[in-house]
Amino acid sequence: MQAELLALLERGGLRPRGALVALGGGDIAAVYRLATDRGEVVVKSDDAWRLAGEADGLAALAAADSGLVVPTVLGRQGGWLVMEALEVAPRRDRDQAALGEGLRRLHGMTGEAHGWPRDNACGRTPQPNAPLVDGRAFQRERRLLPLIAACHARGLLDARLRTRLEAIAHGLEAWLPDAPASLVHGDLWSGNVLFTPRGPALIDPAVYRHFPEVDLAMLTLFGAPGEAFFEAYWDGAAPVDWPRRETLFQLYPLLNHLLLFGGGYRQAVERALARLEAHRDG
Repeated sequence: MQAELLALLERGGLRPRGALVALGGGDIAAVYRLATDRGEVVVKSDDAWRLAGEADGLAALAAADSGLVVPTVLGRQGGWLVMEALEVAPRRDRDQAALGEGLRRLHGMTGEAHGWPRDNACGRTPQPNAPLVDGRAFQRERRLLPLIAACHARGLLDARLRTRLEAIAHGLEAWLPDAPASLVHGDLWSGNVLFTPRGPALIDPAVYRHFPEVDLAMLTLFGAPGEAFFEAYWDGAAPVDWPRRETLFQLYPLLNHLLLFGGGYRQAVERALARLEAHRDG
């Protein structure tokens, strides 16, 4: 075990009781479980700047009055992050309604500007969060246009596809009303939701403030939250243009997956683009 991690554990009053045990499912960081004299903890190893952003996000989620479980950060130093280990409940105890209610409460924590005081990362991709008052401008300038340019620079988008995507980004004001900026998890695919005996939990955030559909669209892109979730979340007030918003806010994670994992995601980007163009031209 590396000296830096041992020193971090010691400062937190934790003594290891065995070796690091690798956990599956982490595409970006190395994730381990570690037995200590105060119980099991989760240890992550990654670039320091990404771990700093994650720790900041966990603190923001924990401070929100959402009722959702958030693992406590026990220490961070350099390329190491130590967190509380969460117990996972059986499948039969996965309370989707509690997740919907908790996420609705989280999104009720709003601010005036879209963004966040610091940049962080979505996977390995740096995520610029410099605040903008208008959410449409934030989605265009901080999310869509940087990723469109990055994918084009790597040859993952041809010039015609880039132009079509940029037209969507520049046309947001024509149909998307601005709204208060909600606190969002920012990378809420199904693998970053755990169901524990204490209730639903959120892990691995990339937080900022933006349209709440950011989290909903990510959940439906890489999972199926189910009817109970949406009944609790919408509370009878689903937006009439949810399908269009869902597709819009799936475009950023799809472009990010194209950038991170290659051309296998190009068709998914093209399908989302075609749906948005059909809404625009319909």
